[in-house]
Amino acid sequence: MHITFERATAFQQEVKARVADYFATTGLRPRDLPRMYLKTAAIFAWFALSYVLLVFVARGWWQVTAAAASLALAMAAIGFNIQHDGAHGGYSASKLVGRVMAFALDVIGGSSYFWRWKHNVLHHTYPNIEGADDDINVGALGRLAPQQPRYRLHRFQHVYMWLLYGLITVKWQLVDDFKELIEGRVGTRDVPRPKDGELVLFVVGKVVFFSLAFLIPLLLHPWWAVLVVYAGTSFGLGILLGVVFQLAHCVEEADFPAPSSDTLRMAAEWAVHQVHTTVDFARHSRLLTLYLGGLNYQIEHHLFPHICHLHYPKLAPIVEDVCRRFGVRYQAHPSLRAALASHYRWLREMGRPAADPEPA
Repeated sequence: MHITFERATAFQQEVKARVADYFATTGLRPRDLPRMYLKTAAIFAWFALSYVLLVFVARGWWQVTAAAASLALAMAAIGFNIQHDGAHGGYSASKLVGRVMAFALDVIGGSSYFWRWKHNVLHHTYPNIEGADDDINVGALGRLAPQQPRYRLHRFQHVYMWLLYGLITVKWQLVDDFKELIEGRVGTRDVPRPKDGELVLFVVGKVVFFSLAFLIPLLLHPWWAVLVVYAGTSFGLGILLGVVFQLAHCVEEADFPAPSSDTLRMAAEWAVHQVHTTVDFARHSRLLTLYLGGLNYQIEHHLFPHICHLHYPKLAPIVEDVCRRFGVRYQAHPSLRAALASHYRWLREMGRPAADPEPA
């Protein structure tokens, strides 16, 4: 599937020019920010401390539960902040530094190599386009886009999908990465298998993760306890990751446009498509912005993925102003609660029985 967009208009040129003027006026760097390095050190310290407490110190069930919850939150913070900026080139102008930060995903069980294909290439190029954006494809268990088939079980998806998000982490840690490596495919898209250095990093990442998750704990604790704690921690991490990444695109206010059936051309230019298929949320919450790595500013991130997320709160008013001037619809939920409610309603709407007979 080779989907194309309309030629860029003055809107895209203007929003780029305004953002470039922001950096020229303030003298700030788009990447390599001292605050980001400090934030990274704090998150890694949080992760290391949580892991040490969980594996080597915690004894009672309440201590284990607290340490596991802290570890899940720290792992999510690594994904939201460090690996995300690193994988997008928004962490540093140095490709080596960016690659090192992206490798943080491998440490917590994912593959930074396949993430780049799934997220950077497919999702960021074609957000909310069925058949191209693998992020909106959750298989037969869920219906996230109007173009996807509706099954009878989907009428309850607004209830059960929240629990299924908890299985996301286990799925990509234990199944998806290996499946993609064997098949050379992400979703419906054929991708090159990692070779040479990338393959070495893939293997090293898996060795590190399985050692941290299973090997080291099994030296100190019963196997059943290790499995229970792994399942609980991964479930919490999965819910955090799954829900947060859905709130920007799978909500009522986001568009799910389809390309022309004969030309595979979209009706809008790329930049307008990014804005229309994405929704910000809780932009005034400093705590959420700090923890989520700016993922509540997804419009700005989709337009400028190579800029560090620490700049997004300042860039949002600029982007919104340009959108207003050019008549491009810009959407933002005022709070996390509003975004969650919109995602709930979207799941319910997508699962409602259609007038036409449902597929068996």
